[in-house]
Amino acid sequence: MGNALHLENVTMQFGGVVSVNDLTIDVPEHKIIALIGPNGAGKTTAFNCITGVYQPTNGLIEFMGKPMVRNHPTGKVLKTYKGSDAEKFAKDPVLCPTPDQITGLGIARTFQNIRLWKSMTVFDNVLIAKHQHAKQNVFSATFRRNMHEEKRMREETMALLEEQGLDTYKDELAVSLPYGLQRRLEIARALATNPTLLLLDEPAAGMNPQETRELSEFVRQIRDKYDLTVFLIEHHMDLVMNVSDYIYVIDFGSEIARGIPKEVQNNRRVIEAYLGVSDEEKE
Repeated sequence: MGNALHLENVTMQFGGVVSVNDLTIDVPEHKIIALIGPNGAGKTTAFNCITGVYQPTNGLIEFMGKPMVRNHPTGKVLKTYKGSDAEKFAKDPVLCPTPDQITGLGIARTFQNIRLWKSMTVFDNVLIAKHQHAKQNVFSATFRRNMHEEKRMREETMALLEEQGLDTYKDELAVSLPYGLQRRLEIARALATNPTLLLLDEPAAGMNPQETRELSEFVRQIRDKYDLTVFLIEHHMDLVMNVSDYIYVIDFGSEIARGIPKEVQNNRRVIEAYLGVSDEEKE
């Protein structure tokens, strides 16, 4: 079993600010891997590089063993580049897929701030995601040959809502759901794209303790049921330590620690990054 995702020397620089610095991460297939760090550490920026929202300034991202994203600094960017290994990928072609192309490869994502189509029903939110892999074209639509395809997608949408306990809300507007159910709906919508890799950006944000405990089990369940690999960002440490197989920790865009939950939990650099350290403790 190999890596579902591999980041190598990924750097994202905005002007003179390095948001992600020389990040190398392996996400093995069928594992739950966490990326943690204080606010502003660069976690969501890393996700944005993976999903095509940003083109990294430098680095390589592989998905299922194949190069997916690749770039290197050139011109004015090279002159002001503050990262390392500026020439490492200079001889390789730049790869810059769009977010929808990356979704089509089998990567789905949720967001730190819930991004549902709030004016649509719960059912339609998931159905639209199903259309990502619809086998339709102008010809089939013109001659109504897509009726069976549409029927299949609607049946699969309903089955997915039933599995996630959302079927009773199918005709409700997404915005009307309680916060925890909106989170679950966003995950259901991501699952509707039939992903191999699921990226969860702070899935427990805004949840109460009971919802957070339920989320831990939910993440394991969907990993096993859908044969997924899960890569998550999360501030809720109880959830991270409970659900993760392996953890990467970054601060100011750079890795400061990695390891299994117990190792990370007791790592002094991690404790300092989250809690700060007094001048006396530094001596």
